[in-house]
Amino acid sequence: MRNRMRRTKIVCTLGPASQSEETLREMVRAGMDVARINFSHGDHETHARNIALVRRLAQEEGQVLAVMGDLQGPKLRVGEIAAQVTLREDEDFNLTTRPVPGDDREVNFPHPEVIGDVRPGDRILLDDGLLELEVLETTPTDIHCRVVTGGPLKSHKGVSLLGVSLNLPSLTEKDREDAAFAIQQKVDYLALSFVRRAEDVSQLRDLLEQNQTSIPIIAKIEKREAVEAFEEIMEISDGAMVARGDLGVEAPAEEVPIYQKRIIRLANEVGKPVITATQMLSSMMDNPRPTRAEASDVANAILDGTDAIMLSGETAVGKYPVEAVRMMTKIALTTERNLPFDRFILSKVEGLRTLPYQEWVHEAVLEPSFTPTDAISQATCEIALELSAKAIISSTMSGYTARMVAKHRPATPIVAVTPSLETQRRLALVWGVYPLLVSEFAHTDQMIETAVQAALDEGLIEKGDIAVITAGVPLGGPGRTNMLKVHLVE
Repeated sequence: MRNRMRRTKIVCTLGPASQSEETLREMVRAGMDVARINFSHGDHETHARNIALVRRLAQEEGQVLAVMGDLQGPKLRVGEIAAQVTLREDEDFNLTTRPVPGDDREVNFPHPEVIGDVRPGDRILLDDGLLELEVLETTPTDIHCRVVTGGPLKSHKGVSLLGVSLNLPSLTEKDREDAAFAIQQKVDYLALSFVRRAEDVSQLRDLLEQNQTSIPIIAKIEKREAVEAFEEIMEISDGAMVARGDLGVEAPAEEVPIYQKRIIRLANEVGKPVITATQMLSSMMDNPRPTRAEASDVANAILDGTDAIMLSGETAVGKYPVEAVRMMTKIALTTERNLPFDRFILSKVEGLRTLPYQEWVHEAVLEPSFTPTDAISQATCEIALELSAKAIISSTMSGYTARMVAKHRPATPIVAVTPSLETQRRLALVWGVYPLLVSEFAHTDQMIETAVQAALDEGLIEKGDIAVITAGVPLGGPGRTNMLKVHLVE
């Protein structure tokens, strides 16, 4: 299995730079685990072609790859710009709902619904904060501004109205069309942009349920409101993305690293995958090597506990998409050699051993959040550590058992065996999990035999090794982990 020793997963955004078969194949070989389809750009025909190509290449290369659709959400953007536009400091500049071609004086802004919310003195940031405008006045069709910070502006770049409370729907009509396409394509994850509250996720969940699908939802945290409501959002989401681009526009830059650590920690605690994204290796859009600061940024996200690290423009429109994936792989492997595996297990156990008996019982057994699944998954990691087991083998229908084990970040490799192709692909996003597809099993003994044989066939264990096996019984019920077995491979 490719990159077997790498625990951190790599998400790559597809785009013009990475949609040729040759480039995409090299990205798969370099370490891509998840292909991100960004619905903010491109059309359904192109996306369908890319999804089909990813799945064919994964099969040909013998790799497990997930596909994640990323909904645009209520993102404000400038319209199409026909020519090169450069904003110049202290000059006037208009955002207009009129269908203008775009020049150095005005560009199309196809969002008439927000003009009434803007007031003189408001600040407007363009292109992830690279350009800044100050509002002078508004008309029913135009926002007249003064350029505070100038620079080049391209089509469809983002617009942020700082401090302006906008009453926008969490799902736009475009999002609904893109979600219908994603359902038809059977994507493995669906990311929801600009989540503000738990109710936003519920709206997408309702839409998916109406279409008889349970595609996991990744909540993109890029609004300050979402940071404040993160615990409630995570209760009904299936994972999170630290979307640092727009979050860095919404919040001061110096606060973003703290938000990142908080989001990752909370996602780890509930055993849901978390992706760290945006500007991770952005200099590699133009250069074959990253800056030292970028390498440190990727490494620190891994040390924070992120499940996955994401490439955006680097693989979508950059000059060196394959090299960017290779660099991510190198940084991850090097960082993981210094990762404090089992730190959660060791710190919790050592802490409990210092508590008086009654407090220990309350902490370990009587806490409402400490479920049988928590106990089994934690004990699995402890036993694997104590016995120097070669693998933790997790039999799972939904992926839940494997995720609950992975949240403890064990040094022992996690081999997830499942008869569900859907679950196998979804586990491609989860830290440290090597998902294997197996045939259906009827009873527990057959499950153990099938799981061990699959790990043997992949070369993940050998005869004479110890494996710790965990599953939910009776078989077939998702969300229940209650069995643990120490197994000598024979």
